[in-house]
Amino acid sequence: MDTQKRILTIDDEEGVRNAFMLALEDSGHTVDTAATGEEGLEKVAANPPDLIFLDLRMPGIGGVETLYRLQKDWPQVPIYIVTAFHEQYFKELEQAVTDGLSFELIRKPAGMDVIRDVVTGTLGTNAAEETQ
Repeated sequence: MDTQKRILTIDDEEGVRNAFMLALEDSGHTVDTAATGEEGLEKVAANPPDLIFLDLRMPGIGGVETLYRLQKDWPQVPIYIVTAFHEQYFKELEQAVTDGLSFELIRKPAGMDVIRDVVTGTLGTNAAEETQ
């Protein structure tokens, strides 16, 4: 039984993208990253993931606009917004909820255990746990 799922992290900071890759390298899932909202949308269009981690504060199209576009075309994909700036974006996020968008918030910096717990809770038991 193939339990491998696809996870995409969209964040403009290379260190954050690398931290997610490191946290999930033994998860048994395919992990991909994108440095911009535009790149993230392209990757989702090419091969929709099973879970998305999304930063809010990015150059180009920001995280809130990326969230709207993702939810419009792929409403079934769970999105976790990972940000240190949720208060700065509170009104925009509140409007997104009013508009019917669905997401969860994780405060940066997100520890490896938090990242792994979100993946396990959202996608179910991973391959690494099954082999233990």
